[in-house]
Amino acid sequence: MDALTMNQESLAECLYQRKWFNPFPKFKFTERPDVAAAQVLEGDIVILVDNSPSAMIVPTSIFDIVEEADDYYFPPITGTYLRLSRFIISILTYIMTPTFLLLMQNPVWVPESFQFIMLQEKSNIPLIAQFLILELAIDGLKLAAVNTPNMLSTPLSVMAALVLGEFSVNSGWFNSEVMLYMAFVAIANYTQQNYELGYALKFMRIINLILTAIFNLYGYIAAIVIFIVSIICNKTLSDKSYIYPLIPFNFRQLAKRLLRLRLPEAKQ
Repeated sequence: MDALTMNQESLAECLYQRKWFNPFPKFKFTERPDVAAAQVLEGDIVILVDNSPSAMIVPTSIFDIVEEADDYYFPPITGTYLRLSRFIISILTYIMTPTFLLLMQNPVWVPESFQFIMLQEKSNIPLIAQFLILELAIDGLKLAAVNTPNMLSTPLSVMAALVLGEFSVNSGWFNSEVMLYMAFVAIANYTQQNYELGYALKFMRIINLILTAIFNLYGYIAAIVIFIVSIICNKTLSDKSYIYPLIPFNFRQLAKRLLRLRLPEAKQ
């Protein structure tokens, strides 16, 4: 290459030349020296690129990306709770809106005790269109927040949330239930710090919404299969399994990935 004009992204595209359309991240980036030092201690490679504040860590699995250093700055029970919470919330951000759409297309599947989740008002716009519009609108608000001066970002964010949310429901564009679930998804994406993983889940969620709207239950199942296959078939830079220690299965390593163990136990 003549130059790494996009810093780590230029290097990443040169290093990883396999299928580009799998959205799940192949690299982990960090600006924390403690994270980089810990990854070197565990046998990974840290690459520093000139004029960039982030370090590139390779090879990287899905468990490395979800894991955060702050888990180790809390007692084991607190760190375990935070780690499991991120896993569960990440899964919820993927399945919540497609599952709601599936149930609204098949209201007879909703148990009597859960009838309160049904739409309370008539939809003027199809639900799939509402979800797709809000997916785009959320990204538009994020881009606007980036370019908003710091002194105005908080007031404008509050105004946008109150005014746009309230009037969009009252005007009949969106149902309040759709706004609620999309608000949860938008906020829950910030529970994990990797933006690339957040957008990978977003793309998979959009695919699930579209397939569910077209093919109903079969589309919902097919989208989940695509989601699982995309994770399993993604390879690290060293051509190892992206979901190790789940495949190949290693119980001890899996326990260390899911639970925040005490230091003496983790070193055994």
